[in-house]
Amino acid sequence: MRLPIFIQLLSLPVFLCFACQEKGPVETDYGEITVDGDVATVHYTESTVPLVNPERGFYGGAIDIKSASNPVRVSAAKALRADGKTLMYVGFYLTEFMKGDISQAYLDMIQTSFDALREAGVKCVLRFAYQNSESAKPWDPEEQVVLRHVAQLRPLLQKNADVIFVLQAGFVGVWGEWYYTENFIMDPKTDADYNPRRHLTDALLRALPDSRQVALRTPQFKMRMYGLSMKDTLTAETAHDLSDLSRLGGHNDCFGASADDYGTFDNEKGDRTFWKRDSRYTLMGGETCKVSNYCTCDASIKDMEDYHWTYLNSGYNSSVLNRWNNSGCMEEIENRLGYRLVLDEVTYPAKREVGKKMTVKIKFANKGFAAPMNPRTALLVFVEKNGTSTSVPCEDPREWQPGAHEMDVQFDLPAEHGTVYLALEDPLLPGRPEYSIALANDGVWDAETGWNKLFEL
Repeated sequence: MRLPIFIQLLSLPVFLCFACQEKGPVETDYGEITVDGDVATVHYTESTVPLVNPERGFYGGAIDIKSASNPVRVSAAKALRADGKTLMYVGFYLTEFMKGDISQAYLDMIQTSFDALREAGVKCVLRFAYQNSESAKPWDPEEQVVLRHVAQLRPLLQKNADVIFVLQAGFVGVWGEWYYTENFIMDPKTDADYNPRRHLTDALLRALPDSRQVALRTPQFKMRMYGLSMKDTLTAETAHDLSDLSRLGGHNDCFGASADDYGTFDNEKGDRTFWKRDSRYTLMGGETCKVSNYCTCDASIKDMEDYHWTYLNSGYNSSVLNRWNNSGCMEEIENRLGYRLVLDEVTYPAKREVGKKMTVKIKFANKGFAAPMNPRTALLVFVEKNGTSTSVPCEDPREWQPGAHEMDVQFDLPAEHGTVYLALEDPLLPGRPEYSIALANDGVWDAETGWNKLFEL
């Protein structure tokens, strides 16, 4: 006996009904869904709300800690995060230890500071130095004392890599800026003159876990210490390969201050070209220091694009920051420092079968100045109605340079119904949502899990 046609239609699988009935767009809290034949597409809206994302942006709460100082306070780090910042500059001054070992009390204070950052959900731009005034001498101790201090600090650096965003080379000279120095040659001219600095840099690379980078004050330091020309930069093939060169970034502490950024560049030796190329794959950041014709909005944004800036001091130089505010480009700089990952659309099969392969195509753009730089876990996660989750790995986010991207992720569909997320977690801090990356789209971020909702089935 033949069933009436309406009963036949009711007996069809749910996914077929969805495919044949949903002709127009369907609005959801995370995007607009359209169906064209066998393909469902979600279109997303870019967020206009400032994002509080890890390992990028303006840093604040800059603090210099001496032996008589207090360590980083949890309350101060939490206040920083509440202000929309996830990075704090922390400078540890070893002033009292220039003739001997670092005391255990001071080492304990360093550990207390790292613990406070971790509790607050913040990371640090880290530097060690000996003096913070040109008039105070000696500016730094002899090389063997510095190397001994690095050896003492190694256990702390290894233990707390999770809250160290980047280690600025430091140690040498006033403020650890590698200029005013008595034991490392203030104006090195020959390759041999760079040997003490090379010894320190190598020691820092060994002391710091290989998941983290060391930032040098100028491009010439990397070029001269390691015998590099302007063409000897990292490439997509050599980036993040754990070699010493792949772990040496830069920090420009006079960004846009003059034609050569107050000695940051030697404009006759191709070091600008070197940093523009090398910084695609290494961390770049720092601070401004003086108003000039080189820090207008147009010039600053162009330089941040060219040199792939990830972080910047929010407290210095106030005149430069006020210029950006008054000229109307501060919001763009805030949004684009580091990465800014924006979903465009995601497509998936409108007709699916449990246990069979399902492909999700993700189209997105990085509208920031740089790719994410430290290791990060990228997973496509399927969460069933009963809470069971299945995940598959995606590409390495460090490959997501500024521009448009497409990513296909395939997995076996574990259940008929569930929610698909993109999780961009910190591998050293799993289960800490505040250290996960939020996509710059409306309605996708789940603050409880730290995952980004792509669609529901």
